Amino acid sequence: MLTMQATLPLPGPVSMPMPTGSLEAYIQTVNRFPLLSAEEERALAQRYRKHGDLDAARSLVLSHLRLVVALARGYLGYGLPHADLIQEGNIGLMKAVKRFDPDRGVRLVSFAIHWIKAEMHEYILRNWRLVKVATTKAQRKLFFNLRSMKKGLAPLSSDDVARVASELRVKPEEVVEMETRLSGQEIAFEADQDDEEAYAPVNYLAADHDAEPLRLLEAKESEEKRAAGLDEALKSLDPRSRRIVEARWLREKDAATLHDLAAEFKVSAERIRQIEAKALEKMRKALPAPA
Repeated sequence: MLTMQATLPLPGPVSMPMPTGSLEAYIQTVNRFPLLSAEEERALAQRYRKHGDLDAARSLVLSHLRLVVALARGYLGYGLPHADLIQEGNIGLMKAVKRFDPDRGVRLVSFAIHWIKAEMHEYILRNWRLVKVATTKAQRKLFFNLRSMKKGLAPLSSDDVARVASELRVKPEEVVEMETRLSGQEIAFEADQDDEEAYAPVNYLAADHDAEPLRLLEAKESEEKRAAGLDEALKSLDPRSRRIVEARWLREKDAATLHDLAAEFKVSAERIRQIEAKALEKMRKALPAPA
């Protein structure tokens, strides 16, 4: 069921009463909203941008709902409900209206296409598979173009792979991997308990014992104890020795040299080295023994 009683992400609610029921009825309704001329669109956009006029924003949204329907048809091949694609696209349209600047000389339809498609893309990537198939910008481009660039349902030949990779400016192996992932089937991580011979990743994936909650907790407690012990050991030093140790050993970068500290305390570099060695030895004795 498609419901279009929406709230625009603007300074207040913008009610768009629409029929709830069949998708065909919704499409027929949005097609009745009149298109705006350039002058009308500019006037409405300025009313909303300058005065926060939500009626103006509502008119801009309603006049472009048919655009969302048309764009949503292009993504039906991913097996997701047309109504859901339209709903996501409507969110993108409302975001576009919120950000639209009529003084830039661009029509809203051109500006809104990017926002509408972006919301649909995110929806498809979130829901098409449990395992995300496209995370980088290049992978997303490959994901949304590979189906239309394939000639039929047969697997890509080596020539096809090279052609697609060249046109989309990605590596051939990325094309092969994406085709495999798009045509593959989901595999349950754990097999049915009644089937002892079932193939499942849990049976052959090596466990990362260091990532177990108990190990992580133990590591955290150990790190906290070391930090507390180091703080106590530093407190056992006189101010000059502590300054030398901190400058030489406890900086993440740009550690001080012996000559830097020698100039600061107006002694020789050798004297700084001696103070440092004595301080480190004193800290070793003060630190708790490892468990």
